[in-house]
Formats: sequence, structure tokens, C-alpha cells
Amino acid sequence: MKKTIYAVGAGKGLGNAVARKFGANNFRVVLMCRNAEHLADYQREMQSEGMEVATQVVDAADQVVLASIMQQTIHTYGVPDVLFYNVGITVADADVTGGINTKMMRQRYQVDVLGAYTCIQQVLGEEFSKKQGAILITGGGLSMYPSSAYLPLSMDKAALRAMVLALHPVCKEQNVFIGTVQVCNTISDSEKYMPEKIAEQFWRLYQERTDAEIVY
Repeated sequence: MKKTIYAVGAGKGLGNAVARKFGANNFRVVLMCRNAEHLADYQREMQSEGMEVATQVVDAADQVVLASIMQQTIHTYGVPDVLFYNVGITVADADVTGGINTKMMRQRYQVDVLGAYTCIQQVLGEEFSKKQGAILITGGGLSMYPSSAYLPLSMDKAALRAMVLALHPVCKEQNVFIGTVQVCNTISDSEKYMPEKIAEQFWRLYQERTDAEIVY
């Protein structure tokens, strides 16, 4: 039976690259993001490459709705073997209309951090443990090297990293792996930071199931 990965935060960059990496290794892929039209395009592309792909529209900004959609998805496709959370708002602070304020920072935190925690809580359980499930989180170098030019993102990536490091030993006791790749540069077409290269790090993290993070 095929294993299944939920890719929360599907997109043309890293989200789809990780989904493709797992799909190419005989995983069924469930792509999840806000835009139904984009999801349909991604599904067609990956199906043309011979992958089994399903889609689910979801918005990480509302934790109540997110939890409900995750449960619906589990009911339809089953408890996943891998949960990949790749949602994050990466806009530079200087480009934010009206500037940084507490309301905006709260909204960012809900998407960047609470969304991840909500998804994790929906998959954790006896069946996920029996599957020796894995939770993979997209981190960033800002978690270790914060920047005033990306203040909310720096704070949120630090919180995500703290969550993964704190949950790592707890999950291990349940036969569950949780880990993160700290991407320490802008994802681009440069050889090292191509989405496909970073996806290989997530695959390595999944296969090795040892360290809580890879700094890349």
C-alpha cells in the first residue's frame, strides 16, 4: 500500500518540490493550499508525471477551520504517513502596507506557527504512531540569525524551531519523527538553493529520522 504525504502549503517553489520528491518515491500526494485553481494546475502537472495526487483547499489563517478541514481530509484520505508544513508569509517588512503593527504580527503568527501546531495536533494519535509517522516543517535561517528587516518572520521562524526542538523527544517516545530544515538563504534558481535541492534535504531528514533539524 502506498504511503501518503499531506503537503500543506503547496506552491510552485519548495512546496511542490517536496511533494514531487515524495511522489517520485511512490507516495500518494495530497496537495493543500488556499487557491483551488492553482491546486488543479499542480494536480494535472504531477499526474502527468505518473504520480497519484489529490487536492484540498485550506487556509492556515483560521485554526478552527483548519482543524476541521484537516479532519475532513483525514476522513477522506486516511491518516498520512508524512505531514509537511510549508506555510509562511515571507514579505519584507518594508513592503508591508501601513507598516508593522501588533494586529499584523498576530495574524502572521497564526499562519506561520499556530497553523503548523494545529495540523500537528490533528495527525498525532495512535494510528500515526503505528505508521511511525513523520512531521516535516520548513524552517529558516532567520530562526537563528534574526533580522530587523524581517521582524515578524524572524520571530515566527524562531517559534517554529523551538516547537520542533521541544516536540522532537516527545514525539520520539510515540514512534513519531518531527524535524525541520533551516533554509539559510532565499530559495532561488542558484544551484544550492533550488527547490529541488532543498527537497532532497527533507527526504534525507525523513529517511534518517535522527536529528531534529538540518541547517542548510
